[in-house]
Amino acid sequence: MKLIETRVVVHFPGFEPLDGAAHRARYERSAKQSAAVWGYSVAIGAPAGGSDPLSFEVTTGGDTGPVEAGPLGWQTKSRIHMVDHDVLVSRLRSGNTLSQIIAGFRSCAQIMLDGGMRGYFRHAWRFGLFFLFPFLLTALAIALTAQIAILPYSLGLAPWHMLWSGPLALCFFIFAFLPFSERFHTLHLFADWKMAVALCRMDRADFNYWLEDRAVAVRKALAEEADEYVISSHSMGSSVAAHVIGILLEREPQIFKGKRVVFATLGSAILQCALLSSATLLRARVGLIARCPEISWLDVQCLTDSINFYKVPVVAVAGHADAPAANMILIRVKQMLTRERYRRIRKDQLRVHRQYVLGPDLKAPFDFTLMTSGPMPASVFASADEKRIPG
Repeated sequence: MKLIETRVVVHFPGFEPLDGAAHRARYERSAKQSAAVWGYSVAIGAPAGGSDPLSFEVTTGGDTGPVEAGPLGWQTKSRIHMVDHDVLVSRLRSGNTLSQIIAGFRSCAQIMLDGGMRGYFRHAWRFGLFFLFPFLLTALAIALTAQIAILPYSLGLAPWHMLWSGPLALCFFIFAFLPFSERFHTLHLFADWKMAVALCRMDRADFNYWLEDRAVAVRKALAEEADEYVISSHSMGSSVAAHVIGILLEREPQIFKGKRVVFATLGSAILQCALLSSATLLRARVGLIARCPEISWLDVQCLTDSINFYKVPVVAVAGHADAPAANMILIRVKQMLTRERYRRIRKDQLRVHRQYVLGPDLKAPFDFTLMTSGPMPASVFASADEKRIPG
């Protein structure tokens, strides 16, 4: 098997309040952790000046010493382009708490009316519970707040007693519920569902303009010469990636001709959006990607991650049963981490969901750094028997 010497990676992170610099810092931490586990060397370059999206070079080598130390058994240079959507996250999280709650429940209603919730419980019931949780939690808090406010009436007291029960109810919601709900990132999840609706309906001019702008930037990145091109995405970033790559294929059907391209969706949330009846454009773009002969689609899924569609064939469910299916890669987080670390994080579903792009404690069948910066073609991760590094 020919080793990869040069690679271009376009990565679409998940829905997190992190800009490109923060995602680069996370990548560097994870890469160093991976290098220590597998025994190779890694050097992370500084961000390229003025790059948009933020890009940097990663050099890995088959020597445990510094990359600069001399000739190596192998060496791979990867140019990473971080196509973060922090600007959209910030926009969706703007506004006061009341407006965020109202907008979140509006998104919930839109998803239900569009058949999203029905699709979630049909294909991945745990994802359905993930959808409902922040809304049920907040609805319960609103009900309790209302009960406190009308407590004097329930007790048969004079109406003037609401002068103290009303402020007490407000204090409960602001100083008790809201801090408690932040443990579960409730308002952040409300914003996540607002973005899901926007990517389904494509009815927000600011989102559409941003996607078009990112398509232009990604087109430039993919024009660089390389042995392999990896388009990776995590969580909500997979829907963003599907739109952006779909835009490019609509404009230039032969854009990937003669190139080795891997489309890797990690803990993908494409169906979070594609299952809504209004997501016709997204589903069409999923079909374009699946039918592109140069693209090898790897869909990385995890049993213990409730925020993905485990063992669900994304291409077929998106309406393209006649198209080549994505190659499912089933991983286990506990194979990647020490028993102590796994025990600490396993009840935190958002933390488990992030593990796809984080560094391992142990050698495991899946490693994000090796997929995007290692010497073997990214397609080797489709098989559990293939080597991850030469040797």
